Amino acid sequence: MKCVIKTKGFGDMVFTLFPELAPITTENFVKTAESGFYDGLAWCRIVKDYVIQGGSPDNDIMTDSDWHIKGEFAENGIPNPIPHKRGALSMARDDGYDTAGTQFFVVHQDAHKLDGRYAAFGQLTEGFQVLDQIAAVPTYGPETWNKPVEMPVIEKIMILREG
Repeated sequence: MKCVIKTKGFGDMVFTLFPELAPITTENFVKTAESGFYDGLAWCRIVKDYVIQGGSPDNDIMTDSDWHIKGEFAENGIPNPIPHKRGALSMARDDGYDTAGTQFFVVHQDAHKLDGRYAAFGQLTEGFQVLDQIAAVPTYGPETWNKPVEMPVIEKIMILREG
């Protein structure tokens, strides 16, 4: 299964999703994407050389989703072998293990400190230049927040099912 994230003015990023390794996380992301929830939202947190984050209902990383899923990662007792290397697609969450809902991130540069602590469920295969361009957008605010001055808009997230 593949996923295409189209960002207005930047281009497309294509990911391979791993439902066999993170079934709950992948199903949640796919259902949310196919509902059109992400269309028109923005990359609302950009930390160059770390991650770009999107999926907040109001483009504020502090806003929670209306639902939460089980966190599929080792610290929560669920093995997940997907590394948080450059291009990994993973779910953002609060401090609690089972608090992911709609927010997700793409790893800009290897961030193995996240391995076992966050639920990765995909890997970028095409569009690394798009990732780099988004990661270079100017930001402001506290270092951990990094709100883009002009938020790149996610036009659409398309799920491509093989077969």
